[in-house]
Amino acid sequence: MRKVESACLPDPQRTRLGEKSADARFGPSKRLRNAKDYNRVFQHADARASHHHLLLLGRHNGLRNHRLGLIIAKKHVRLSARRNRIKRLAREFFRCQPDSDRCMDVVLLARRDLDKLDNIELSSILQHQWQRLLRVSAQAHTHQDS
Repeated sequence: MRKVESACLPDPQRTRLGEKSADARFGPSKRLRNAKDYNRVFQHADARASHHHLLLLGRHNGLRNHRLGLIIAKKHVRLSARRNRIKRLAREFFRCQPDSDRCMDVVLLARRDLDKLDNIELSSILQHQWQRLLRVSAQAHTHQDS
């Protein structure tokens, strides 16, 4: 099987085929790790971006990087290979997003028929919903400051 380098890394950061630099990985610091982290986002979400196929919930975390939590229920995506494909694409998309001044904990909830989308459609929806989430979050932040 041939490994392909990520298209989101600038050329100077690329290493030999199949290797990733330490900052390019989707490590533990970029993940929601336990139920407490997830509950904090569910109970106090600052922003949400809803789509027919998925829901993004976000909450400012006070850290220097965004963190992602994935909930892809077997009820909505039956086959494990399809659930894993969705998780892989979501992590790769999220990994390529630059950190901002106000970083967030984000939970992605899959809805029915998300697995019917091809990779390009799923990436497009993630991009659009991510932009919406950031916009709504920024608006919520400006309302809190006023």
